[in-house]
Amino acid sequence: MKLSHHVTARRASLGILAAGAFLALPAFAQEATQEAAEAAPQFASAADTAFIFNTLLFLIGGFLVMWMAAGFAMLEAGMVRSKNVSMQLLKNISLYSIAGLMFWLVGYSLMYVDVNGYFGTLWPYSWPAAGTANEGDYSVASDWFFQMVFVATAASIVSGTLAERIKLWPFLIFVVVLTGFMYPITGSWKWGGGWLDGMGFQDFAGSTIVHSVGGWAALAGALLLGARKGKYGTGGEVQPIPGSNMALATLGTFILWLGWFGFNGASQLALGSNADASDISRIFANTNLAAAGGVVAALILTQLLYKKVDITFVLNGALAGLVSITAEPLTPGPFAAILIGAVGGVIVVLTVPLLDRFRIDDVVGAIPVHLLAGIWGTLVVPLTNADASFGAQIVGILAYGIFTFAVALAVWAILRATVGLRVSDEEEMNGLDVAEVGVEAYPEFIASRVR
Repeated sequence: MKLSHHVTARRASLGILAAGAFLALPAFAQEATQEAAEAAPQFASAADTAFIFNTLLFLIGGFLVMWMAAGFAMLEAGMVRSKNVSMQLLKNISLYSIAGLMFWLVGYSLMYVDVNGYFGTLWPYSWPAAGTANEGDYSVASDWFFQMVFVATAASIVSGTLAERIKLWPFLIFVVVLTGFMYPITGSWKWGGGWLDGMGFQDFAGSTIVHSVGGWAALAGALLLGARKGKYGTGGEVQPIPGSNMALATLGTFILWLGWFGFNGASQLALGSNADASDISRIFANTNLAAAGGVVAALILTQLLYKKVDITFVLNGALAGLVSITAEPLTPGPFAAILIGAVGGVIVVLTVPLLDRFRIDDVVGAIPVHLLAGIWGTLVVPLTNADASFGAQIVGILAYGIFTFAVALAVWAILRATVGLRVSDEEEMNGLDVAEVGVEAYPEFIASRVR
């Protein structure tokens, strides 16, 4: 009886609990749904996604262009004699670091902040505090980093041309002026929204703004510095001075070629849409085709002219093709990209002897590659880009050339009159590794001191 009562009571209790549970299901389901929603990952908005991808583009493009500093170092190390290799390596790591500091101290603000048409403001640049999300379409620091590595490229161009006879510290002082003031001021004319931008001048990634600026500065220095001892005879004959290591020069060229995808591709400045991704892919393809066109053109032309292929011309043909397409890597079709790069390769082969005729000693061929191919690439933009005009392109080329050459010539002249530019004849003969650096790249090659 008691047992039967307990069983009945238990069954009744279970029934009540079951009924209560059933009645409570909607409430439990609502709470579970709310908890699941809170635990679920928060998906970024379209604006956040664009911000992330734009910033990532700047960062990836920036470290690819930074890697070009290694390319310039290897190229120059291979193109100079073994007794000057350490000097070139030292100059390249120094100029990259100086460029970074100067572009933070004054350069970025001069180029982008409150530009009045001709230059910006004169103060160190800063970025939002850590964790700040509302910075516009991309992270401010990523933009600064991407723009900074470009200015280092311009300085590297000067380093190669003036190799084997310039003193270290006058060169580095010039780098301070170039990266802190000259390049940012001229860059503001187009990329900072200045007067050339208003005129319609087009230079997508810097055939003129970066490469020709570096080339003009190098030309001014070469004219005041003079040629290396033994390069030109008294009767006007040219004495070839071979580089020390074509393997390093080739490695440097491939590194530069790789870095150029960041140089041109990230200059799209956006990766927040399907259209942007498609454009960047097209830029990559055109960049590669132009470089290949420059190589093949130099390969064939040197065979025809000299009956043998000169690897230094072929390496520079690749670089000239890359420089040529940099002014407009998006709008050309594949054949046009190849042709633009091929003309760059032809320019190198034909103008290196022309420089020798004028006794302008350019150790690595940077003036034909960066200055002349840069002019070509900028001038040809209207053939593929309907937004460009030959008039605006010519005005831009002249403006950058006149300003940069005149200011560079004045700075080099001041340095020559004060601290001097050139090492002594004895120091040049022994090599700058001994005279200026104190650490020889190849110390076992004793004979290199008297070459």
